Amino acid sequence: MKRSAGLLLFRPSGQGFEVLLGHMGGPFFARRDAGAWTVPKGEYEPNEPAWDAARREFQEELGLPPPDGEAIDLGEVRQTNGKIVTVWAIEADLDPAAIVPGTFRMEWPPRSGRLQEFPELDRVAWFGPERAREVIVKAQAAFLDRLAEHSP
Repeated sequence: MKRSAGLLLFRPSGQGFEVLLGHMGGPFFARRDAGAWTVPKGEYEPNEPAWDAARREFQEELGLPPPDGEAIDLGEVRQTNGKIVTVWAIEADLDPAAIVPGTFRMEWPPRSGRLQEFPELDRVAWFGPERAREVIVKAQAAFLDRLAEHSP
């Protein structure tokens, strides 16, 4: 079973809070909005602590060091593909223009024999809870609910 870990940044706003989500890169998500945004996260091996993986993946996905601060454990969810995702929330601000996303290579178009490079996340943005719920990977919406329970 695959496992991923990530960090969900949040900041206070007039809507209570905003969260930083990343739009998944590559051709499959290029024209999608709903269900194409995610907590910055990535897979890790069973012998790596999930917290360490979440911080490493934040750096790899966004090209920026993970912020310091009190981490709120938002637990796990199982996505429809079976992957278990573990997330911590940290209050921090980040300028989306500052990201330098990591990349991955894949054959594209399919069966073309051509390898192309794509960003892991092609953009990041701040969302209020309602809009975040409309665009985030469905199972990850539970993290928004859990964060709201911790917010004043």
